[in-house]
Amino acid sequence: MSIPRFIYSTYRFYLDGFRSMTVGRKLWLIILIKLVVIFAVIRLFFFTPALSGTDEQKARAVGEALVGRQNIQFNPFNPLLHYNE
Repeated sequence: MSIPRFIYSTYRFYLDGFRSMTVGRKLWLIILIKLVVIFAVIRLFFFTPALSGTDEQKARAVGEALVGRQNIQFNPFNPLLHYNE
């Protein structure tokens, strides 16, 4: 099965464009470096490992999270979540 001509010509168009770039390569490199740094910082500071420790501690953390979610009700007249106490 051959690749359709449109897909192949589009691929060649972008390939030739990236090959002939001079300033654009440096800009793409800067963009990629910034993205890696941003996602690395976000992962380090905002997505800390919640499930660390022994298997019993992990099971307890998951159980508490699931039980905590059962106490949430949605009020159709107020889009905010309300917690039952």
